[in-house]
Amino acid sequence: MNRTATKNTVKNADPQTKPNANQEMAATNSPTEQKFYDFYLQEHQNMACRRLHFAGSSFGLLGLAKSVKSRSVKPLLKGIAAGYACAWVGHFFFEKNKPATFKYPLQSFAGDIRMFTDVLRGNLSLKDRKFDKAR
Repeated sequence: MNRTATKNTVKNADPQTKPNANQEMAATNSPTEQKFYDFYLQEHQNMACRRLHFAGSSFGLLGLAKSVKSRSVKPLLKGIAAGYACAWVGHFFFEKNKPATFKYPLQSFAGDIRMFTDVLRGNLSLKDRKFDKAR
């Protein structure tokens, strides 16, 4: 069998095996990243915790913007402090678990950014988990 025949066989093999757009987007993440994000979402099931994380991320971004505008690091530090305060209150009082930041600081930061963007895109809900489209 030549290469062209092999490609056509694979293309036409089974229409149900074609990945949809969501699967293709998920495939862009390494398995390790996706595995951590799945863990991260498990640690953020409580809606109050998610809302506090979203607010905290917003404070951090506002601090970053203000810091760039004023050319001062002070607003950035305030934004980071407010962001972590919101997130930790969410974990300790609502989710009743330890923040992943304590064990996995960089992955947790990346997970928080991804969760924030998933909320903005409508893939994660701040009202009820049954509306979540992300894993």
